[in-house]
Amino acid sequence: MTARPKLSIGLPVYNGGRFLAGSLDALLGQSFENFELIISDNASTDDTSEICRHYERQDERVAYHRQLHNIGSSPNHNYVVDAARGELFKWASYDDLYARELLAHCVDALGERPECVAAHSWTANIDSSDAILAAPTYTLTTDSEHPPDRFRSVLFGRGGDDIYAVIRTNVLRRIGPQDSYHHAEHPMVAALSLYGRFHMVPDWLYFRRDHPEQAERACSTMRSRCVNMDPRRASRWRHPAVRLYGEYIWGYVTAICRAPLSSAERRESYRHLGEWLATRTVGHRGAPGGDLATDGPAELTVESVVARCDRRVAYPHA
Repeated sequence: MTARPKLSIGLPVYNGGRFLAGSLDALLGQSFENFELIISDNASTDDTSEICRHYERQDERVAYHRQLHNIGSSPNHNYVVDAARGELFKWASYDDLYARELLAHCVDALGERPECVAAHSWTANIDSSDAILAAPTYTLTTDSEHPPDRFRSVLFGRGGDDIYAVIRTNVLRRIGPQDSYHHAEHPMVAALSLYGRFHMVPDWLYFRRDHPEQAERACSTMRSRCVNMDPRRASRWRHPAVRLYGEYIWGYVTAICRAPLSSAERRESYRHLGEWLATRTVGHRGAPGGDLATDGPAELTVESVVARCDRRVAYPHA
């Protein structure tokens, strides 16, 4: 592909052979087609490389890159952002699934709403066999016109997977690269909320997979998760736990410092951050948040909305 695409999809992966073909089918089968799919293979040791090269041969929108060694999850996520050419960007996960209309709805929403910096849909959780485990609604106030309100909602709430939204590339690059401290994606979403509103499609079009091999479950401790994000975090002397937690908090402070806010909005955002830190100190998680107990309609199935779910045999080893 030589023409500049409207959207860049970045898919970082490490040893994703079990679910990768299904995810690629779902992305390449989107009704919106004007995108590039940048895959960065973090030196996988399974059949990830063979799967990716198969799809690269089949579809000119796919660009496959392989790292010479394991650089860590965070640098790998940043690599695909650096390679992106589109005015819009979306991170994709090798094990998740996407309804056919997800990208179309998100791209259209950002085209119609210049005040929005990100667009996504409600998230349904699925297991290893694509069965839906839960379909929570999204109740965060990230569509508020007031930046501190959006920031507070992200801090205190339990919403969807906004890091996987379709995001304006220039805004994402202004925020800066994803770091590798404890829960580094959370300050990143909070920073994004200070730059503009989020649009949420009121339907379950994104399917987040829960399985034993995913990094969040395979890495059971805070340190192991940070090392997974960047192997340079392995040294306890250079990166003690207090530093990893401290950088997490500082990520929120930096987000407020850098955001295009008025003095009053900045003060209000700092006040929300202080309130949130107080709740963390006493071990209480505040509200508002998403209703994680809400189930979706009984007729909701992955097969009914995801492209080519029955064609995973397209790659024989997937």
